[in-house]
Amino acid sequence: MPTATAIPAATAELDPDLDLARVAAAIRFLDAHRGEQPGLAEVARHLHLSESHAHRLFTAHAGTSPKRFLRWLTATAARDLLRERRAVLDVTTGTGLSSPGRLHDLMVTVDALTPGEVARGGAGLTVRAATHPSPLGPVAVGITGRGVCLLRFVDGSDHDAAVEAVRREWPAADVVVDVPGTAAPVAAAFGPEGSGPVSLAVAGTNLQLKVWEALLTVPAGQVTTYGDLARALERPTAARAVASAVAANPVAVLIPCHRVIRGTGALAGYRWGTDRKRVLLAREAAAAGSGG
Repeated sequence: MPTATAIPAATAELDPDLDLARVAAAIRFLDAHRGEQPGLAEVARHLHLSESHAHRLFTAHAGTSPKRFLRWLTATAARDLLRERRAVLDVTTGTGLSSPGRLHDLMVTVDALTPGEVARGGAGLTVRAATHPSPLGPVAVGITGRGVCLLRFVDGSDHDAAVEAVRREWPAADVVVDVPGTAAPVAAAFGPEGSGPVSLAVAGTNLQLKVWEALLTVPAGQVTTYGDLARALERPTAARAVASAVAANPVAVLIPCHRVIRGTGALAGYRWGTDRKRVLLAREAAAAGSGG
């Protein structure tokens, strides 16, 4: 029977502040013991929760059951996801940044900010910002009149976190808190595919913009590698630069940098944590029917 150092026992009522920590602990437990195929009982015991409680908590945040998640974690599943990566990129990376075409089911379009706007640090821009809950923790959202300029995971749920995140990117912008006006991107990022069109207003180098556009062509439930991205962009020797561009993505989930994995199938290297990367991929694989 699998054993591991467990997190502190739960109280009678789940503390919402600990939910993500418990799910992360469950993910690490399943990953560490996937060769032993632990069942729900072992997961629940590790979390000091009842089986029904552990199942509800895990499914609410990971979007799939512990059993299906464990199946997805296997190396075979990672290889299966990789099989189609070349065909996906070869077919879809030809669209230009100015194209309003449908890039994936969320219909995300990219509008690159001008060099002048970047140089001015956002002077003259008004950015609406707020912090919203998500299944994977609080996210800060920033939106300009042209689209979403920032979506990232943050510590804390107050709106100051979102304002600070925007000001780090756009120090000269006029930042105002707007909770209702910033809710749609969160629903699009964590809701069902096809939940509505989303426009992005992002700033980056030419390579970064091309990499982010290429990421938008990788469908939910599939993955690619840094090397394949570089080859698709006709920069076969630039895998390291491509990896840096992936890491610099300012709009989490909507630009799906979590769909890039190493050529070995390893999931390491995600700006907002490997546990979140596992959950995002598992949710998408389960929704696409490839998660078990």
